[in-house]
Amino acid sequence: MTNLNFLEKLLDGEKVEWKALDEVVSIKTGQSVNKEMISANPGEYPVINSGREPLGFINEWNTDNDPIGITTRGAGVGSITWRKGKYFRGNLNYSVSIKSSSQMSVRYLYHLLLLMQTEIQSLCTFDGIPALNAGKLKELQIPIPCPDNPKKSLEIQAEIVRILDNFTELTAELTAELTAELTARKKQYNYYRDQLFCFDSLVEHLPMGHERAGLFIRGGGLQKKDFTETGVGCIHYGQIYTYYGGYTDKTKTFVSEEFAKKSRKARSGDLVIATTSENDEDVCKAVAWLGSADIAVSSDACIYRHNLNSKYVSYFFQTEQFQKQKRPYITGTKVRRVNADDLSKILIPIPSPEEQDRIVTILDKFDTITTSIKEGLPREIELRQKQYEHYRDLLLNFPKLAEVIA
Repeated sequence: MTNLNFLEKLLDGEKVEWKALDEVVSIKTGQSVNKEMISANPGEYPVINSGREPLGFINEWNTDNDPIGITTRGAGVGSITWRKGKYFRGNLNYSVSIKSSSQMSVRYLYHLLLLMQTEIQSLCTFDGIPALNAGKLKELQIPIPCPDNPKKSLEIQAEIVRILDNFTELTAELTAELTAELTARKKQYNYYRDQLFCFDSLVEHLPMGHERAGLFIRGGGLQKKDFTETGVGCIHYGQIYTYYGGYTDKTKTFVSEEFAKKSRKARSGDLVIATTSENDEDVCKAVAWLGSADIAVSSDACIYRHNLNSKYVSYFFQTEQFQKQKRPYITGTKVRRVNADDLSKILIPIPSPEEQDRIVTILDKFDTITTSIKEGLPREIELRQKQYEHYRDLLLNFPKLAEVIA
């Protein structure tokens, strides 16, 4: 079914009139606001300014039952926002208020603006700070079905809104369900992982720096400016908690062979550990290097060379048993760090190689399930969003006058 046929059925012979946005809505700028003002006046009302999420919460509101906004400046310029109830609209957000509820549905207008978001963003200037001029925005043309019959017009708008809101609601429900499933699986995974590392007194616990356990080697002087397109693989400490999971056999970045000759390198089976972070959770996050070739390792990271199953050690670093021992050794204020000498004091349980392999097999399965849900979540949301956009295009791409005449 073509867009036109779908709309013809919905319109049932009624005409469509295109009007300038300024004819049907009022566009105004919000009030000046900044983080200092919010900090000095904390409260319950969200502050909507240059982003979709609240800038903060304040003790006063300047907007009620006027949910549509458009970001006027900054990285999100031209984005459409929707916020019901009372809130504080900042000076980087235009209010888009319908002039007559007997002519247009607010929610209908919202879906229209989402459809036109690319067109709205094309009106923005990007010289310096990105900005959207209200004058250009007011000239945008929007479709009003059967304008001579307001009752019929609102009925058509309501049907369009019903269909599109259903897709929006389904997407929200799916997101909530998958997020809850992921959270539950992570809790279950963490619980069983911690249980698997709880051994009785018959299993030896050694300091990680013990000669029968392993050796910590500090990373070298690798910096981001040393990265090359190809060459010898390398791991920078910042990538450990932003890019890698618990193990990998491929590196994201490389250094030249000349640079690699003078760098500290991890061998296959070694762990690469971030010894510096901005928070306690990420400091000492580790990735097991499973590739065949040696790789360069940056400073603010260390290498753990050991006689154990590499994945077993990597999983141990994720346990509460390790985290509990790590915390007393964390130093620094803004930048948090643990040095290699203190890491070497942490006790690690050392069961038989066969038991290490068994634990890794179990945790690999849990990790696969959790990763599958985690990766599937954005894919499912994207599919729902595309489905919504498809029907939005069918329902809101009204033929313009020139198309009707042709």
